[in-house]
Amino acid sequence: MKEQIMIFSVASNDGIHSYENWTNSSLFISKYNNTSTLFNENDNRRNHLEPPLSVPESDLISVICLSILLSFIILTTIAGNIFVLAAILRERNLQTLSNYLVFSLAIADLMVACLVMPIGAQYEVMNQEWILGSAMCEIWTSGDVLCCTASILHLVAIAVDRYYAVTNINYVQYRSPKRVGFMIVTVWSVSFLVSFAPILGWKDEEFLLRIQIEKRCLVSQDVGYQIFATCATFYLPLMVILILYWRIYQVVRKRIRHRPGNAIRPAALLPLVCAENITDMASLNGSAKTSATSNLRQKSRDHLESKREKKAAKTLAIITGVFVVCWLPFFVMALLMALNPTLVTDARLFSIFLWLGYANSTLNPLIYTVFSPDFRKAFSKLFCRKRQPVRMRSSRLRGMSTADTTF
Repeated sequence: MKEQIMIFSVASNDGIHSYENWTNSSLFISKYNNTSTLFNENDNRRNHLEPPLSVPESDLISVICLSILLSFIILTTIAGNIFVLAAILRERNLQTLSNYLVFSLAIADLMVACLVMPIGAQYEVMNQEWILGSAMCEIWTSGDVLCCTASILHLVAIAVDRYYAVTNINYVQYRSPKRVGFMIVTVWSVSFLVSFAPILGWKDEEFLLRIQIEKRCLVSQDVGYQIFATCATFYLPLMVILILYWRIYQVVRKRIRHRPGNAIRPAALLPLVCAENITDMASLNGSAKTSATSNLRQKSRDHLESKREKKAAKTLAIITGVFVVCWLPFFVMALLMALNPTLVTDARLFSIFLWLGYANSTLNPLIYTVFSPDFRKAFSKLFCRKRQPVRMRSSRLRGMSTADTTF
């Protein structure tokens, strides 16, 4: 096939536009609005042109793989958070005040999976071309900010609750449903404030043009709003979480190192604890014996408490680490894009960081499953309950089994 070279010339007197083709081809002349246009077409290629809407096979495979990946993330997030909610609702020992925060966190993560991710997946599959209109874009971006902000702020609330539980001995006594409820209401209120500010008018001037002309749906790129939103949603919560975790780590380490009787094993304490009433010597030295026994029991309790606190701090550290890895890249890029759009030109990289942040809602239930024995046992019960025979279920209903109330 000969290479075609096109020459474009304009006749300014009569407005005739002509195209000259230096290959063996025919001329097709048409007139439109008193303007003559010369078209050169190669007769040999006329019947061999591909349809304009054809999709390359490689692109089709990429779309299918992307759809499968995003669907897997969405379904995994939904399933994991539903199991967290079901475990707390079904198991009484999980219905604690601290787990009220976990329950509310699971609701926020479930909202991310059900309300935000599906539309985001459709947007990615459509090669980031928004086809749902400006009103739907505002609703979706506000819902995105609402759910993700609520998820992040719940991690802050859980860190605050854990911090007071570890550092203040009396915290468990005055921690009430009202206090925990106030924390949950505060988290959702701040999330609503941050997310609905653009709907109330805090938008950049190019917001509608970006949707209608560029077919791109982004949250408000107003510099003031982006600074406010990113600080309230991520940077301040990150600082609070890191400070609280560091304090928890210091307190737990100090308790472990300075705990009295650190060298005495709990197993060695049991015979001594049971020896109080065996001989008459206990009655002669009752006060001293009782004091020694109480001290040994207290040491055993301290040992168990230290192990639990250390494990809780480790779990909190893992949750915090996952949170930082998932959300830090996105919020750095989001702030840079608002301050100087020329710094962020790769839309695909922005999408990867956004979905990495969404994945935090997927990983939270997995963290509870792996690192929390109570949740792990509750999940095992939920899975095994479906496989138990009918006779065992009926015996549980008659109160003959205590499997639902003991661990």
